[in-house]
Amino acid sequence: MAKNSCDFVPFWHTTLGIRTKPAVPAGAFQALLRQTLTTATINAVLQRHGPPHRRPLVVTGVQLIESLVFHGVAEAGTLAQHFRELTGKKITDGAHSQRRALLPIIVFEELLRQGLQPKADPRRHPASFYRGLRLCGIDGSTFPVTNTPQIKARMRKAQTRRGRAAFPKVGVTVLLELGLHNPLAAALGAAGESGMVPAKQVLAAQPAHSLLLADRYDGVGEVLVRLPAAAKRHFLARVKRRLKRRLVAGYPDGSALVEIRAGKQTRLVREIVGRVRRGGRGRGTTVHLWTSLLDWRQHPAGKLPALYARRWEQECFYKELKVDARTTTCLQSHTALTALQELAALLLAYAALVDYRVAAGELAEAEVLRISFFQTLQAVQGLWRCMELAGDLLRPAQIRLLVRRTLRQLAEKVLAPRRGRSCPRAVRQPVSSWPRLRRNRSKSGVVNHSLGEICA
Repeated sequence: MAKNSCDFVPFWHTTLGIRTKPAVPAGAFQALLRQTLTTATINAVLQRHGPPHRRPLVVTGVQLIESLVFHGVAEAGTLAQHFRELTGKKITDGAHSQRRALLPIIVFEELLRQGLQPKADPRRHPASFYRGLRLCGIDGSTFPVTNTPQIKARMRKAQTRRGRAAFPKVGVTVLLELGLHNPLAAALGAAGESGMVPAKQVLAAQPAHSLLLADRYDGVGEVLVRLPAAAKRHFLARVKRRLKRRLVAGYPDGSALVEIRAGKQTRLVREIVGRVRRGGRGRGTTVHLWTSLLDWRQHPAGKLPALYARRWEQECFYKELKVDARTTTCLQSHTALTALQELAALLLAYAALVDYRVAAGELAEAEVLRISFFQTLQAVQGLWRCMELAGDLLRPAQIRLLVRRTLRQLAEKVLAPRRGRSCPRAVRQPVSSWPRLRRNRSKSGVVNHSLGEICA
């Protein structure tokens, strides 16, 4: 099990041994990754769910999984190249594909459950808490995969208003620790199932003493009634206007106690109706909220709509995960199984990089989210490249000094506070005279050239 935030020891305080093999970055990267996912944890998961083997392995399961995570955040290159940088062993990409095909997805689902843990501390990260409750957000997204024959045989393309989508997509739902952008739990799906299926899996992982912020997709009675209430697990969800509920009582702060139902189960929640308007212009937007925070004196209705707005940090997290952490539009995997493996490895790599971001925020004495994730990723890639070229020339103390200087440089690039502005919820769709490609057709053969008549 990964260490909790109270027991967290920064990776640059650990002893980094000098390696004479080409795998110099392993000292820095593996020390970082093992703050999130220890070797013992990976071995235990592989023993329960991994493939059996009868002889000593040339490439161990731990090395394969660590190289997949390293591949998610390393600079440009193939998995075989990054595996050699990490371990000093040379195998082909085809050999990697054969080994990955033997790892069932349950291995990576278990690694996500074991490795994704809370990291915010109430004293050091007050922006991640509300009255002692850890702020969590939940939302889903999709990642496109390439149109290989294996993908097209196993996955379906979504139907859009202008025909089939260009690429099949794998879905992911993430429970996020707000204030740090630290993933707490994730559920993957490639079978075209409804987003409610992975959402229910993730909601079961809500930590104790937390407040879940959910949007209208999850803000329905079927989900909210069945959410666990033990150990101070609360929710604040936006709901649709005409959901059925029974009014029980009204409170002086403008909220009301209502009863919601899912089948034969019922639950008492507070309903809050607020209007959001920016800059004093326009009619604004009316929002309907349901919350399990029933004490209106301790949690007045006037403060909860502004608190719910923190849920939009989830969109920034997906932008960092889908745009900043990757260099390609589609996932690089060629099968549905390896696409899910790649996505799980990317989430584990992101969770490991949160430690760099937290450490840089503490040096800058600023909120963690004012440290750019993209700049953090670039600094880490430069650090690992330096380790690869000069790691065998440096002593452990010099390596730790190099890491601290990298963090100090990140702290000096702290971002300005975010501007208070909003943008319309609309998508630009440029109009073009080119026809839309609905079915791919191609012709093969020799190209013939001919001349036409020139008119006077």
